Amino acid sequence: MPAEPISLEVIDRVTPAAVAVATEDARRLRDLRHCDIRLEVAEHRSASAEEGKEKRSAQDYRFNLGVRVLAGAPLAAAGYHARQLGAADVEGLGRVLQDAVRHAHRRALANARGKNEARSRFQLLGSTLKGSELAPVPVRRETVSPIYRVDPGAVPLQEVVRLVREASREVAALSPQVIFNVVSGSTGLVRQLFVSSQGSVLDLTHALSEGFVMVVARGRHGNLDLYDFTGHQRGFEVLTEGYRSQHIDLPSLRDFALDMARTTVEVADAPPLPSSEDEVVVVTDPHFNALVCHEVMGHPSELDRALKLETAYAGRSWLFRSPAENQLGRQVASPLVSVFSDPTMEGFGHYAFDDEGTPTRRVYNVRDGVYTEFLSSRETASVMGVEPNGHYTASDASMVPLIRMSNTAFEPGDRDPAEILKEVDRGYYVSGHRIPSVAESRENFRISAMRVYEIRNGELGRLYRDGGIMADSRDYFMSIDAVGRDFQLFPIPNCGKGQPMQSKRMGNGGPTMRSLARVTGPRG
Repeated sequence: MPAEPISLEVIDRVTPAAVAVATEDARRLRDLRHCDIRLEVAEHRSASAEEGKEKRSAQDYRFNLGVRVLAGAPLAAAGYHARQLGAADVEGLGRVLQDAVRHAHRRALANARGKNEARSRFQLLGSTLKGSELAPVPVRRETVSPIYRVDPGAVPLQEVVRLVREASREVAALSPQVIFNVVSGSTGLVRQLFVSSQGSVLDLTHALSEGFVMVVARGRHGNLDLYDFTGHQRGFEVLTEGYRSQHIDLPSLRDFALDMARTTVEVADAPPLPSSEDEVVVVTDPHFNALVCHEVMGHPSELDRALKLETAYAGRSWLFRSPAENQLGRQVASPLVSVFSDPTMEGFGHYAFDDEGTPTRRVYNVRDGVYTEFLSSRETASVMGVEPNGHYTASDASMVPLIRMSNTAFEPGDRDPAEILKEVDRGYYVSGHRIPSVAESRENFRISAMRVYEIRNGELGRLYRDGGIMADSRDYFMSIDAVGRDFQLFPIPNCGKGQPMQSKRMGNGGPTMRSLARVTGPRG
């Protein structure tokens, strides 16, 4: 008989077997230091429309397994094993888990042998090799339930198709300048089981609904394409009705698509921004600052990058040259600037535990302009002699976790954003993020915007397209002299990192801010 389709309830069936393998079975393995198992089931419905016509639709699931083992003596090393599973694996999952743990254990022992041999062979250089150790975290047994008003699992696929098709049709009819558009939407549930040889058992489920819109418009200075994302860890109502809270303001997918179309048509007719030769005053809005924070503060704050573990395919960090030479405890920004990463707050980057069972908390990467803390895993926290802060996550259970941002943002200030603008005699207002270009260590950046306005005598003037700002990272942050109270958090669903590439969801944001930078146009 064919196997039954996978559903989230499969986690209930396999939890006893997973606990037994991670504890009783794993503890009998030679020189074992640690074992953890991640099992993940996700189900989703998605659809995409182009020019008002259905392009693609799917109702699907994924069932993934990831195992990590630390083993070896005298120096231990890590070994990993992962699989994408199917319905046929459920019945014999205990054996599948045993095989996966043994496979990861063999890899850990092989890595440990190589490490120990290198330590004895290369005397001075070998003495720098350390065993893989995990900073301690509390043993927890908890269940986290999803939050939604409209259950994603009960939404007919045709309802998702209808939503994107009608939104795309309205965008196409908005203006003869709109020459192409794409509207996509998806809704689903993700459930992950985490068990460890220490005894932690975590059953974590969240809803996920998100949308994407791209619009191409014909303008006086050529065609222009703009795109953006919407979404939240809530039910299908996010797409049909929108969602609003203290720091999140999401319109329905239809309204989001129409707003994007109006913006694209307006900006397409604007002239290209001329580049400035020198620094000028720039006022940046919360949406633009979301990408500045992501690229120039968030990524450099990931400790695997800072420790050069990701240099080959992700770059280094301007905040950390070495354990002896880094920016910890030093002024890296104006005293008005604070940056936090907080998985506990509501947003696209929310989670209660990371992918090694560490309880999450708010991390201040920068407090009052002083750099204070990197985002860490248990292993990198052990290297630095600090407490792990819950930022070790993967895009799914079949991938090795990496240190990633969560809800990472500039903290709000106390200024009225309108007053920040009024104080500028001559400058530019930079609104909406578009495309980043960032140095390998993130020590300087160029980020383009959806819209750039002249500021003259405290008022918005001429609108420009194809513009952005360029600056040295430290100089830019040190020059910030005003921070607004209009904090917003935006969904970022496509942050890429790792090899193979992992696309991660997170939240980024901030308030209105004012600083100095060069403005750059298409020929800048």
